[in-house]
Amino acid sequence: MHPAREISIGNLRIGGSQPLVLIAGPCVIESEAHALMLAERLAEIAEHARMPFIFKASYDKANRSSEQSYRGPGLTEGLRILKEIKRRFQLPILTDIHEASHAAPAAEVADVLQIPAFLSRQTDLLAAAGKTGRVVNLKKGQFLSPWEMVNAVEKVANTGNDRVILTERGASFGYQNLVVDMRSFPILRKTGCPVVFDVTHSVQLPGGEGKSSGGQPEFIEPLARAGTAVGVDGIFLEVHENPAKALSDGTNALPLAELPALLGKLTQIAALVRGWSVQ
Repeated sequence: MHPAREISIGNLRIGGSQPLVLIAGPCVIESEAHALMLAERLAEIAEHARMPFIFKASYDKANRSSEQSYRGPGLTEGLRILKEIKRRFQLPILTDIHEASHAAPAAEVADVLQIPAFLSRQTDLLAAAGKTGRVVNLKKGQFLSPWEMVNAVEKVANTGNDRVILTERGASFGYQNLVVDMRSFPILRKTGCPVVFDVTHSVQLPGGEGKSSGGQPEFIEPLARAGTAVGVDGIFLEVHENPAKALSDGTNALPLAELPALLGKLTQIAALVRGWSVQ
C-alpha cells in the first residue's frame, strides 16, 4: 500500500514500517475494577505476542440504540479511571469524544482522541480535537466512501495538527448490516495517514436487536486476518471476558480467551506482509 507517515503515541509508533499495533479494550468502562482487570490482561497478552498495545475504552456512549442502555460512568469519573490505568500500566490511552467541549479535558488523559464514525463530518468536533495536539483517530462514517475521508483529515490538519489516523469500520449495506471493502485500506492510505481496521464494529449489525445492536463475531478472525494481509497499521478490537454479560456491544465483542491465538496468527501474517522473519 501507499506509505503512511509514522506517528508517535506514548511509547510506541504507528505507520510506516512499524509493527502492527493492537488497539483493544471494552466498549465502555463498566467499573474501575473491570477496566483495570481488562487493561492488565490485555497488556500481558499483547506483550507475549510482541505487539505494541493501546488501551481503549469509552467513558460515555452517546450513540446507544436505546436511551435505556448503559452509557458509561461519564466524563469526570471515566477520565479518572483511564488516568489510573495509564499510571498503573504505563499504557497509551484511546477514548472517543462526542462533544467539542470534551476535547480539552479528554486530551489531558488520552493519547488518542477518537471521533466516532457517525460524527466523522462534524467540523467543530474535529477542529476541537485537532487543536488539543493529541493524535486524532477518525473513524470513517458508514455512510462515507473512503476517498471522502480526505475532507475530514483536512479539517483536523487545518488546526496545525497532522497527527491523524484513519479507521475503517465497514459501510452500510442495506438495513442493519455492514460490509468491509478491502479496497478501502489502500485508498485511505493515500492520505498519508496510518490506517487501522476496526474489526469488531465491522461485524456489528447496527440496531439489529431492536433496542440494541446485534453482531456476527464468528467473522472477527477471518476479517482480522484479511485486513492484516492487506497491510493495515493497526487492528482495533473490542474485547470482553464474557461478551454475553457486557454492558455495551457484547454481541460483536471478541472473547478475551480467544485473543492470544488470534494475535499469534496476525503477527505471522504481518511479518510476512512486511518481509520480516517470524521468531
